[in-house]
Amino acid sequence: MAKQNTHHEIHPRLVGVPIRIAKGIAVVTLVATADMAADAKGLVHGGFVFGMADYAAMLAINHPNVVLGAAEVRFLKPVVVGDALAATAKRGEDAGKKQMVEVEVKRGDELVFTGTFTCFSPDGHVLDRQQSA
Repeated sequence: MAKQNTHHEIHPRLVGVPIRIAKGIAVVTLVATADMAADAKGLVHGGFVFGMADYAAMLAINHPNVVLGAAEVRFLKPVVVGDALAATAKRGEDAGKKQMVEVEVKRGDELVFTGTFTCFSPDGHVLDRQQSA
């Protein structure tokens, strides 16, 4: 597995654990917990699935300053507490500091989420630029 160069402080309980980081590819796994439930039936809030997919996209870029600029996503199946998920992110189109990443989240062989993430890799940290403006 390649060295992780970004998002070092993110908590794996919230967005998953990287199990593969390679050039242009990342795989993250997550087990949905009761803390993620949106209701008494155990439906997991989509924000946690999105967060996992976003994290996988950031790791596929693996640049220290990578940030999300836009996302087009589809929630295909509900996720419930206890589900074991795997997000696979593959870097696609690259236009300098702008990169496109395709992400799929599966529960076993079942596709539950897809997304196209537009990522940017500026030279410096995005908050450093904001503070000097």
